[in-house]
Amino acid sequence: MNNSILNKLKSLKIRYQEIELMLTQKDVISNQENFKNLSKEYLKLSEIIKLFIQWEKLEIDIKNINSLLKDVEIQDMAEEELYLFKKKKKIIEEKIHKLLLPKDPNDEHSCFIEIRSATGGDESSIFAGELFRMYTRYSESHFWKVEIMNTSESEKGGFKEIIAKITGKGVCGRLKFESGGHRVQRVPETESQGRIHTSTCTVAIMPVTPETEKEEINSSDLKIDTFRSSGAGGQHVNTTDSAIRITHIPTGNVVECQDERSQHKNKAKALSILSARIYANKLEKNHQENSLMRKVLLGTGQRSDRNRTYNFPQNRITDHRINFTIYKLDEILEGNLDLLIDPITQEYQADILSSLSKSKL
Repeated sequence: MNNSILNKLKSLKIRYQEIELMLTQKDVISNQENFKNLSKEYLKLSEIIKLFIQWEKLEIDIKNINSLLKDVEIQDMAEEELYLFKKKKKIIEEKIHKLLLPKDPNDEHSCFIEIRSATGGDESSIFAGELFRMYTRYSESHFWKVEIMNTSESEKGGFKEIIAKITGKGVCGRLKFESGGHRVQRVPETESQGRIHTSTCTVAIMPVTPETEKEEINSSDLKIDTFRSSGAGGQHVNTTDSAIRITHIPTGNVVECQDERSQHKNKAKALSILSARIYANKLEKNHQENSLMRKVLLGTGQRSDRNRTYNFPQNRITDHRINFTIYKLDEILEGNLDLLIDPITQEYQADILSSLSKSKL
């Protein structure tokens, strides 16, 4: 255990013992508000302190067993016991580390996912469709619900843009590292010379916030336009002006929705996406100011970000943020996205833990 983290835990233990004593005092019990606040703090600290007390006991046991290793008669037994104690100690340390990590309230929320073709023309749009299929498969494996909010299809297949809402517990926490640029390298079907082309798409993950936490949007800040829904190639698929375009004047955010036949439904969808986008912009600003995380891990959904390269000829996928390469591209595109999400989540947690160990309690 890192010395600075150990010092933090010792400080927390002292505080825990102080509160334990305070909760038995008459003047504290008589003050309901103070008693309630102290009880909450005591409960919050109890899990980590109980683990820390177990850890301290194991430290003493390990020292005692180490002193027995020189005794030839019980050396084998002592080594076996030492191995078990060290294994248990490591498990407890991992649990303590997780409890020390600050909780991101958005991790438990659902999210909007916005996938856009960037550079590469038709090939980029086709890849956007494949990315959407990958996220859909991944969502299905976690029993999350996927609802398409708006699409702009490409003539050759795939999407110029697609926005979907993914609903379920812990969605945002699992997908938040997907924001950023996704680059594909492969030979397009239309390429007669067999040359590898490089195309890019961008992905943006935006938390769906509960009604009570939603960003206030003044109607005077909105410019709302209506137009006819159109399909791939621009042909009109609706004879009424049911499609909605909303511009948020202060931020310049523009959202279009045309998938519903009802103008009211398209407007409601567009407003929910706009609210999430404004909130996501606010979060991005907070992340830039937060020194507890490596900024490159949480992308912005801009094409300047470069999260991953999907190399089809070599069945290879590389996450550039953590220099992680795996030769299972086919599995990942079928929805086995945990192969990429788990390593970057672990790196992210290690980063925060490292920052915490250097900061003051």
